[in-house]
Amino acid sequence: MSLFQNARFEISIAKPRGLPPPDGPEVAFAGRSNAGKSSAINTLANHVRLAFVSKTPGRTQLINFFRLQNGAVLVDLPGYGYAEVPEAVRRQWQHLLEDYLTKRPNLVGLVLIMDSRHPLKERDRVMIGWFAPSGRPIHVLLTKSDKLTRSEAAATLATVRKELAPFGEQVTVQLFSSLKKTGVDEVERVVGGWLAAPDDAAGEQSTVK
Repeated sequence: MSLFQNARFEISIAKPRGLPPPDGPEVAFAGRSNAGKSSAINTLANHVRLAFVSKTPGRTQLINFFRLQNGAVLVDLPGYGYAEVPEAVRRQWQHLLEDYLTKRPNLVGLVLIMDSRHPLKERDRVMIGWFAPSGRPIHVLLTKSDKLTRSEAAATLATVRKELAPFGEQVTVQLFSSLKKTGVDEVERVVGGWLAAPDDAAGEQSTVK
């Protein structure tokens, strides 16, 4: 059975103090507003509306937790970087994201969603900068790859991999399309590898140095 199949909603929180006690390894999904994060989660889970797809980017303001059948948790973080969100709201989201990404002891890895037509924007680099010092893995999904020609997609993949090459094996990159449902097996293989890692890995890397 698919790793993400039959994921079920568990809780939503709006502030760091609302985070539930750590219970099982967590894999976070993050990305710029309108990068296709919710659609990617729905595609991986084979569920039309597991994660809410807003027609107005920047409206999802909560951290949503979804329990997988193997006991792990998929954590859907608020979209970031949407210019029309009020500054006070952006600051609140930034605090929530940074607090979760740098302090959550059972977080084993980050799936970072980028629109393949507009990858590695400033906020994406900031997100990588927050998370990389933890030593935990980052897997980049270049979504909406169906909007590119095959040669354009290959060139984008090569460019992003080259820029992130200094991070070595910590950061991996792939193409993904929710519309065509391409790239699902690769995501499952990568994330499944994280969850198969020794249980003490998350504890050893629980804080950013």
